Amino acid sequence: MKDVWVVTHTESFHHVKRLGGGWYDTHLTEKGKKDAQRIALKLYERIKKKEIPIISSDLKRCTDMAESFKTVFSGSFETDSRLREMGYGVAEGKAQKWQQEHIQPRPIDNNRIDHRVFGGAESRRDIGQRITNFVNDKLANIENTVLVITHGFALTFIIMAWMNIPVVNMDYCKFSSFPGGVTQLREDDFFGNKTLVSLNDMSFIS
Repeated sequence: MKDVWVVTHTESFHHVKRLGGGWYDTHLTEKGKKDAQRIALKLYERIKKKEIPIISSDLKRCTDMAESFKTVFSGSFETDSRLREMGYGVAEGKAQKWQQEHIQPRPIDNNRIDHRVFGGAESRRDIGQRITNFVNDKLANIENTVLVITHGFALTFIIMAWMNIPVVNMDYCKFSSFPGGVTQLREDDFFGNKTLVSLNDMSFIS
């Protein structure tokens, strides 16, 4: 049985400053760091395994969190840029008010898979393809348990890629998440069925 625990990063400076995220690179706040440690400890109480591999987005708000997990789980730690949030192009680091005024609405032709919400932003096809590549490369051959640290919107695409949904069909789905949420994915040994065991469990941070 394979278990993938996906954790979205906790409070970052771009949250408190109300700035657009994407690839805009900010550290966790002190609250975010304390919450990350709390999540790591509670998740260890649930899993009860040491030396679990940890794979994190290479952006600071995720690597900060991964350091707490590495201390608790004593596991190997690597970063992978394919776990980044959707790139927001010209909107990265801009005030949320600016984003609201400049975001591009849903296209008239309804081609959501190639739509870009801001100039220079990634499309759903872009993020879907890179995360699918990550899942096929890193998660397909895991033996039992792995921890993945990523971003809120990226979580949706990790779940879809885990479920073997083709990238071309990743145009509508969205799984809601909050900073510090924990999602459990599982593959059984007999049929190889993929299960979304739990989504955005906030009990680890409370």
